[in-house]
Amino acid sequence: MSPYFAAEDLSMFGRDPWWLVVVKAVFCFAFLMVTVLIAIVMERKIVAWMQLRIGPNRNGPWGMLQSLADGVKLMLKEDVVVKRADKAVYVLAPIVAAVPAFMAIAVIPFGPSGNEISIFGQRTTMQLTDLPIALLYILAVASIGIYGIVLAGWSSGSTYPLLGGLRSCAQMISYEIAMGAAFASVFLYSGSMSTSAIVEQQADRWYILLLPVSFIIYIVTMVGETNRAPFDMPESEGDLVGGFNTEYSSIKFAMFMLAEYINMVTVSAVAVTLFLGGWRAPWPVSTFWEGANHGWWPMLWFVVKVQLLLFMFVWLRGTLPRVRYDQLMKLGWKVLIPVSLVWLMAVATVRALRNEGYGFADLALYIAAGVLVLLLLSFVADMFRSKGRDGRDGKEAEGAGEPAAFDPMAGGFPVPPLPGQELPPVPRRRSRGERELVASGGPDNHSDGSLDGKEASDG
Repeated sequence: MSPYFAAEDLSMFGRDPWWLVVVKAVFCFAFLMVTVLIAIVMERKIVAWMQLRIGPNRNGPWGMLQSLADGVKLMLKEDVVVKRADKAVYVLAPIVAAVPAFMAIAVIPFGPSGNEISIFGQRTTMQLTDLPIALLYILAVASIGIYGIVLAGWSSGSTYPLLGGLRSCAQMISYEIAMGAAFASVFLYSGSMSTSAIVEQQADRWYILLLPVSFIIYIVTMVGETNRAPFDMPESEGDLVGGFNTEYSSIKFAMFMLAEYINMVTVSAVAVTLFLGGWRAPWPVSTFWEGANHGWWPMLWFVVKVQLLLFMFVWLRGTLPRVRYDQLMKLGWKVLIPVSLVWLMAVATVRALRNEGYGFADLALYIAAGVLVLLLLSFVADMFRSKGRDGRDGKEAEGAGEPAAFDPMAGGFPVPPLPGQELPPVPRRRSRGERELVASGGPDNHSDGSLDGKEASDG
């Protein structure tokens, strides 16, 4: 095996007694639920602050119990089941969407595997379990949640939920492809799919510095994967009346909302594990404090990093407008997937050269040469494209008297004009005085030609 690949030592997992496994599983569940309650209140307060509103301030001190009150309210609402629904699938869909979101946290390390802690006198690691293919397990579990959305839209027996479920499924699948490519870059660089081994490999330098393109791709894809703004297509009530969950109410609707926020916490925890050093203390703290990565302190650093990423979700929602669905899919298929594949090939090439014994200076020289060649090819292609465009524009100017009118519905949906295009002229509206004159029976001097022709024929 290459010296650059991590040696996986998972012998410390699988030795806990059954009661300790139950305690750790309950802790993971409680951590997700408490984080979701905090995230909901934080989102409402931060967005209210950004929009100069008051925000929740009634339930509990400073409105801190608002999300708990919302959960109780949803559970006490009437549970309506539409007549045309496939009841078995209709009830199962929220469960299928929510349960996989909880399962992914099982392989996330909250602390170092070599630094065991004591729980009721039993030494154990700060992680429920780990697998040699832990990140493939996360991808597989996340993919199961898509079935819940599709089944919810189909089983409702209504057109709008079906359309919302289909486009939500297409969105999540397209963004999962780029997410998997970002994961593969981490696999190649770390030499392991184990989450604890990947965090151990970031002892000297976090992967956000070594794999910045993978980090950016993952950040974009995790926002699209969780259906959050500006990619919140399932919640675009203006064109789909709520999307796949239109026919749901009470606790089943709350489970869809819970699944969304649990997924936010899960993808944030995965981002922290893969790119932000996991449970490791940030650079200034780890240099002057040797105990920063021992005991219970690693859990504090992990929670702080997750909360910062959750704040990023809220910040995006309060800042960016919702994109159109065609823009969403174009970003996923025409930008993120090609960029992630090219970056994956570059990372694989660097790893192969490292395994062959090439130094950092040689790698930097090869990478600079490759970037220079790509820029040169792009420059030449732009030159030929601009010449061809100028020739076509000249021929069109000679052959055509005036450019064709811009059609805002040419693509099947209303779009604004591009630079150089103009909207077709809008019929001039009468002023208030002209409307009063026509209403009083006076002469209509601004009527169009079709009306004059009609009057002449009537005469």
